[in-house]
Amino acid sequence: ITGYGQEYETKVTCPSCAANVRHTFYLDELKNTFPSPEIEKQLSESGTFKVTLPISKFDVELRLLNGAALWHDSGFINTYDSHEEESRILAKKYLPQFDYSEKDIEVICEMIEATRIPQSPKDKLGEILADADLEYLGTNLAEKISHDLYKELYAKDNSLTIEKWNKIQIDFLQKHHYFTKYCKENRNPSKLVYLNKLMGK
Repeated sequence: ITGYGQEYETKVTCPSCAANVRHTFYLDELKNTFPSPEIEKQLSESGTFKVTLPISKFDVELRLLNGAALWHDSGFINTYDSHEEESRILAKKYLPQFDYSEKDIEVICEMIEATRIPQSPKDKLGEILADADLEYLGTNLAEKISHDLYKELYAKDNSLTIEKWNKIQIDFLQKHHYFTKYCKENRNPSKLVYLNKLMGK
């Protein structure tokens, strides 16, 4: 399935005759039934090819979200600072090999940009990825992961003391907010507990 938005497109190759066909459809026109509906498309005089379509927009969005999650930190391979830009470059270079369309990749790149600090998601998918990226702040892993990040940053700058790092964390946590309802309800309370611990409360 390629394409993003109201209109979707399938492109398949017949395994027997190697003929190619494209079929454009609207997800809203598909009945919300299970299993997914099948559309038969005539490829040649000798036979047909069945294309199984998703039953909802969710299937397509989940694929895009998975792609963005896998690639949003890939830029660290080549650079540490502003790695989001490098991640977008790599996504544009390699994702077409996995049948992501130009529009798909545009949406994925917007999600990757949404994880840049300070986070600035523009839509629901961006909010989900942004929250997933910093969800740990509201879990019992916050202290451990933060300490691992300190060691990582200290390797770059050995003038960074624990005191300075804790101040950076406090400033960041005071400004940070979650976007999704799930993280607001299930992660923000624990994040505030961690913030208060850093502040000595």
